[in-house]
Amino acid sequence: MSTYARGPLLFESAEWNFDTINRIHEACAEIAHRELGLSTYDNQLEIVNSEQMLDAYTSIGMPILYHHWSFGKHFLTHEEQYKKGISSLAYELVINSSPCISYLMEGNTATMQALVIAHAAFGHNHFFKNNHLFKTWTDAGSILDYLAFAKRYIAACEEKYGVREVERLLDAAHALMPQGVFRGKQKKKHKQSSDLSKEEELAKNRAIEAERMYNDLWGHTVPAKAKKNAGAILEERRRSLLDLPQENILYFLEKHAPKLATWQREVLRIVRNIAQYFYPQVQTKVMNEGCATYVHYRIMNRLLEKGRISEGNFLEFLMSHTSVTLQPDFEMSWESCVMRGPTIAMKVSSASS
Repeated sequence: MSTYARGPLLFESAEWNFDTINRIHEACAEIAHRELGLSTYDNQLEIVNSEQMLDAYTSIGMPILYHHWSFGKHFLTHEEQYKKGISSLAYELVINSSPCISYLMEGNTATMQALVIAHAAFGHNHFFKNNHLFKTWTDAGSILDYLAFAKRYIAACEEKYGVREVERLLDAAHALMPQGVFRGKQKKKHKQSSDLSKEEELAKNRAIEAERMYNDLWGHTVPAKAKKNAGAILEERRRSLLDLPQENILYFLEKHAPKLATWQREVLRIVRNIAQYFYPQVQTKVMNEGCATYVHYRIMNRLLEKGRISEGNFLEFLMSHTSVTLQPDFEMSWESCVMRGPTIAMKVSSASS
């Protein structure tokens, strides 16, 4: 006999409709915000089929992006693997934007939709909004508008300068994307004041301070620094003008490449900004998934305790949850993985291939 207090179930079978999705979202939101104290962006839930999910895979998970041949290549590769059963599709895909967009596969059961909403729409969403790296390097409120601009701009460049010319530039920029990010906040350069009288006063004060600190004894006893030759002085000046050393190659090329046209610099800037947008996701992958997994586990348990899902639904969730979080032994056989669950079997198959 169940020890949990019964309540109105959110769903009674594997079938669902949009009203069911809405009820699940509201129930998860109440637990996430009131009980767990999460702070999230507004949610936008999108129901997609397998082809739409594949399309999202190939365009690096973004709903709007410029065209490039590599995206079509990735689409065909993932589609072929999916049709042959070599790989499966994710249950969900979530985008760091405001509102936070979560893609839900239409083939999911009602229980899996509840898991996906708890995991993506609240777990990942909370992490996106509150993690330091995401707050430093991404602007969730404007990323979709920027991607729309990028798509229009590159399409206009293709029409004006030719598809091949734009494609060559994008190929080179994509190859440099891993080296096209800043890993730390850049120091702001000192800007000279527009008030010349104030600048003159500051210069006088500096001269007075230098004279006050001068010691004749030091000037005659301390060995003078070796004078730099003209070549070394020129080298230092060039490095200063070019902001060297520079870790962000795309930024360096955008600002200092002598033969790039204005439109080519803007294309490099677009690719650089997109690479910077994805930088926190690469850096925090384990932490991000860990946060989302913890959140969905807490929410699903509370839904059971409050009688919003049945024990059968919870068992279905638990099978998926434990299959994903299980860390298989190095020598775990394929047969034992199949016995433990299809998700683990798929992971081991992908790793061995």
